[in-house]
Amino acid sequence: MNSIYVRTFKKKAPKAIKEIRKFAQKAMGTTDVRIDVKVNKQIWSRGIRSVPRRVRVRIARKRNEEEDAKEEWYSLVTVAEIPPEGLKGLGTKVVDEME
Repeated sequence: MNSIYVRTFKKKAPKAIKEIRKFAQKAMGTTDVRIDVKVNKQIWSRGIRSVPRRVRVRIARKRNEEEDAKEEWYSLVTVAEIPPEGLKGLGTKVVDEME
């Protein structure tokens, strides 16, 4: 997400949301990406200019239950909880949730 730090300062937060959406599309292979309200609030927490350097998110691929959906799957981006022992040494973990 380096490209948001060289943006005009009035476009940093909207660009960060677009970059999160682009990352989720690439990582999960879905074009339908839904961003949780808490992620949006965290990005905008310090205003349009001062975007947080890092935001820890969880991306889940879920089955689309709508009848007239174009895609079978969608990606849901939520804020990940920070464990009490801290973030040091954590990596990507694949979780298989059967609904």
